[in-house]
Amino acid sequence: QVQLVESGGGLVQPGGSLRLSCAASGSIRILYGMGWYRQAPGKKRELVAFITEAGSTNYRDSVKGRFTISRNNTKNVVLQMNSLKPEDTAVYYCNADLLAKFVRSDYWGQGTQVTVSA
Repeated sequence: QVQLVESGGGLVQPGGSLRLSCAASGSIRILYGMGWYRQAPGKKRELVAFITEAGSTNYRDSVKGRFTISRNNTKNVVLQMNSLKPEDTAVYYCNADLLAKFVRSDYWGQGTQVTVSA
């Protein structure tokens, strides 16, 4: 069984910072990459940032220069969010692309709320 446990969401004023963390655990054979998606009310879930096993990163344009994704170790990913804007408000979901036993699949965390408001 694979679990992704997120932490670090909350309420912050515009221009502030938050740090999201996600830890993967369980029967993981290969962790190809981890990342963060977000979903605002009435909108589709969208990629925020992703980092591969090799360390390559990918960001959506609207967060480039403000957000940084990194891996503390092979099973932990951190999203540092600076200069937050009200449009960054959403539920943020940790995602992992991994091989568990014999099947490669996407796994998701339970989500953590990020609210940017004065």
